[in-house]
Parts: sequence; structure tokens; C-alpha cells
Amino acid sequence: MGAPLLELRDVTVTFPGRGWFGRRAAPVQAVRGASLTVAPGETVGLVGESGCGKSTLGRATVRLVTPQSGQVLFDGRDITRLPQSALRPLRPKFQMVFQDPYSSLNPSLPIVDSVGEPLRVHTRLPARQRADQVVSALELVGLAARHLYRYPAEFSGGQRQRLALARALVLDPRLVVCDEVTSALDVSTQNQILTLLDQLRRERGVSFLFVSHNLLAVRHIAARVAVMYLGRIIEEGPTERVFTAPAHPYTRALLAAIPGEHRRRDAGGRPSAPAGELPSPVNPPAGCPFHTRCPPVMDRCRTELPPPTRVDGGGAVACHLQTAGPTLAGRPLPAQ
Repeated sequence: MGAPLLELRDVTVTFPGRGWFGRRAAPVQAVRGASLTVAPGETVGLVGESGCGKSTLGRATVRLVTPQSGQVLFDGRDITRLPQSALRPLRPKFQMVFQDPYSSLNPSLPIVDSVGEPLRVHTRLPARQRADQVVSALELVGLAARHLYRYPAEFSGGQRQRLALARALVLDPRLVVCDEVTSALDVSTQNQILTLLDQLRRERGVSFLFVSHNLLAVRHIAARVAVMYLGRIIEEGPTERVFTAPAHPYTRALLAAIPGEHRRRDAGGRPSAPAGELPSPVNPPAGCPFHTRCPPVMDRCRTELPPPTRVDGGGAVACHLQTAGPTLAGRPLPAQ
């Protein structure tokens, strides 16, 4: 597929802890050594439980947060430590659409100003030409020129998400990070948004990093998927391989949570949810991050971080079961 448009290399993001009454608190390790690529014109899904760090990784991708270590390369250029003055000319090429369509738009501004704000910031176009480009962006997402001077309160949740997407697309970006863009929408509207994103990928060559906990949506739209747990990417590969032949116990547990009989067959056996609670990112466990909840845990899982292992069918998994124990050697997990 050629050189990746986006490449994340061992990205780590840590936030300062919030203590009470002036006391210092331990930092929150939101992302820990995550690596990921997105090719031109490709959609990659990023999935995991709430609190696993996937939204933070999405924000680090577009430099809304700055990683403490690692690299974010966009089109071969390292943007990790670029000052804002050097980053600003690049921002039109990577945009982000946020989760809540109701807070994404300024309620006091008409759509022509909200959607046209990126044009005002990044171009010197006169107001009339900005309005023309806003109309083009609205038409791209299935809206029309008659919506230009309406206000956000006049639109439904699905329409507002289309407006947020139009604002991201008005600068003709090459990459769009979608952070849970369908989570606040009903099922029929979700399908409309997913179809729209795939149409934009096919017709305009836009790449998407699709961050979601909705596994069915990810399976519908993404060519590849990365599974994140406690700040680390523990499995990645072609979507069909990951869904039909998961190589990590956590991936299988996620698939087991999908409603419907088909997922029992795809996940390779009887559903089994992970035991226990998600560990705190303030004090993550040593070794494999999933070992505190993993049914087939081994002694080395508690002390050694598993290296990535290539998987039959494409992708990689970080799990000691692939190199010890049953010696799966890149094969899917056996049925339970």
C-alpha cells in the first residue's frame, strides 16, 4: 500500500495527577507505547473499553495533546514536537470530529460561520467565497445551501454530526480522526453516517482513524482494526481476521459482548467476559496489562511485557500465549 499517511511510533501520553488540598498525585498513564499506521485512503478502527486511552491517542494524532515520548509522523514528517507556528500550516490536512454533536457547534453562530470557521482561520478567502465553500461541504455530507443561516438548535443530532463532519472536510483534509462519532445517534442515523464516511473514503481518498467502542460499526467501515487495553495496543490486523480469528483473550472477550448468535461463532466459542475490574491507569500492572483479568494467565504474564508476534492472516498480537503455554505461534485462540 506504499508509505503510510499516518504513523504512530511508541506514543506515550501522561497527564498530571489531580491531588486534593495541594497534595501531589501520581500521573495518569493514558497511552503507553502505542504504535499504529493509517495508509492513504484507508479506514482504521481503534477499539477498546471506556478509559483505555483510545480518545487520547486520537487527540495525540492531531496534536491536540502532545506526547511525552514517541513520534507522530504525518506524510513522513514528524509533527510530535513542532511548535504551533510550524504546525499551523499543516493543520488543514488533518482534522478531528468529536463525539458529542450537541456541543461541537457554537449555538450562537449560524452554520455559515460555524462550518466556515476553519476557512476564516486558515485562508484569506473573502466572505462570499467562504460561504460558497461551506455550501460545497454541506452538499458533500447530504445537506444544502438552505441550511446556511440556520442555527444548531434547528438540527437533529444526526444532522449536527453531519455539520461537524462538513466543518472537518471544508479544508479538504487527507486524514480525519472520528472520535465516537456515532455513539450519540440512533441506529438508522449511525448507518447513514457510516455510509457517508465510506463514500468519502472511496470518492475523495480521505483516510479515517475511526475511534469507537461500537464493534459492529468498526466491522462495517474499517479495513483494519487495532484493539487497545489500558493504554497499549494489544492486537491489530485486518478487520475480518481480528473478528473471526482473534489472537488475544481480551479481543475475544470484546467480541463476546456483541449481541447476536453470529458473534459466538465468529469469536471462536462460548462467550466469556473478562473477570475483575479494569486496573487504574495511575498504577497499571506490571507485565501484560491484561493479566489481572485473563483466564489463561501464566506466571510470566505477571512480570514480562509480551512482544508483538505476527499472526496468520495478517497483523500482530502482544500475548505470551503466542510464544509460550500452548505455543499458538500466530494462530487464533482455541475455542473455549
